[in-house]
Amino acid sequence: MGCSGSRKVVPEPPEPPALGQGQAGPGPEAAAQAARSMQVAHFRARFHARVLARYDIKALIGTGSFSKVVRVEQKTTKKPFAIKVMETRQREGREACEAELRVLRRVSHPYIVQLMEIFEAQDRVYLVMELATGGELLERLIAQGTFTERDAVRILGMVAEGIRYLHTLRITHRDLRPENLLYYHPGAESKILITDFGFAHSGNKSGDWMIRTLCGTPEYMAPEILLRKPYTSAVDMWALGVITYVLLSGSLPFDDESHTELYRKILKGKYTYTGEPWPSISHLAKDFIDRLLILEASHRMSAGQALDHPWVISMAAGASMKNLQRVISRNLKRRVSLHSHSPGSAQSSKSCYSHKSKHMWSKRSLKTAETSQSALL
Repeated sequence: MGCSGSRKVVPEPPEPPALGQGQAGPGPEAAAQAARSMQVAHFRARFHARVLARYDIKALIGTGSFSKVVRVEQKTTKKPFAIKVMETRQREGREACEAELRVLRRVSHPYIVQLMEIFEAQDRVYLVMELATGGELLERLIAQGTFTERDAVRILGMVAEGIRYLHTLRITHRDLRPENLLYYHPGAESKILITDFGFAHSGNKSGDWMIRTLCGTPEYMAPEILLRKPYTSAVDMWALGVITYVLLSGSLPFDDESHTELYRKILKGKYTYTGEPWPSISHLAKDFIDRLLILEASHRMSAGQALDHPWVISMAAGASMKNLQRVISRNLKRRVSLHSHSPGSAQSSKSCYSHKSKHMWSKRSLKTAETSQSALL
């Protein structure tokens, strides 16, 4: 969908069967459909007339502190889009909207979610976005029958292309993770879209491109962020290393229920290639990860160097290798089972907030940022 990678598209409910055809009355599905219809009607009633003149409201996709996202259909073309409705009455909401627009207005790339149109009204801004309907990266991986290193390279190549484009514009995403990588459509050849620019940074008026805000999702945070040091777009490359490790194994390189212990592990930079499926993973794939998960930020590969890495080049041209899907799926599901009932030990403070997603990789993630950023989805 549009700006939030951890949301899911709600499909249109089927038409309920007519009464008298084997039903004594409205069943659970009919009641659920009626509730959804009322919900859509509620949001439609609050939409600005200029927006309703161009789009039909179909379903609520997600909500945030200062925003709601709905799936819509353009009336003239019947094409689906997502509209992110940002409340700007409060200062935090205005700053959140401005921060996201600073990035979205500048970007245009095949692997980055596109801002299509903006409607501004009193106390509200409507952002019309591309709608990604193919689902989240890891959910698709679990559902499909095969997954090889070549499949991983295809995905990572698209992500790296998008990151290289952002970094060329001196934009740092700061929250790259599997939930923010969505398939554009359900087809097997769908491209990947990088989404959710709520924490993205694009410099400041003084021309200082070093970043200082504590910001991101803990498991994907680079060590320099945790150390409160000024940092650069190299933090996105660390996150790409974590994503690669997850994509190839179904496990995280740094993981702990305690955020304090998790941060200690990240700061040590120690991870292993033990357990399945690592014995079946190529040395080039491990070298790719090793060149990203480097404590010294200046020594990490850039996005361009990642695209030129021998693993990416060889896999793009070579034949498919061993099917890793079963063991990756098993590891992903095991983590869900282990952590689904764990509240985590970290507590949010005044400068950060807890962000809980339905996705397995964010159940206990604590996103931290300045107040103006934490208002975003």
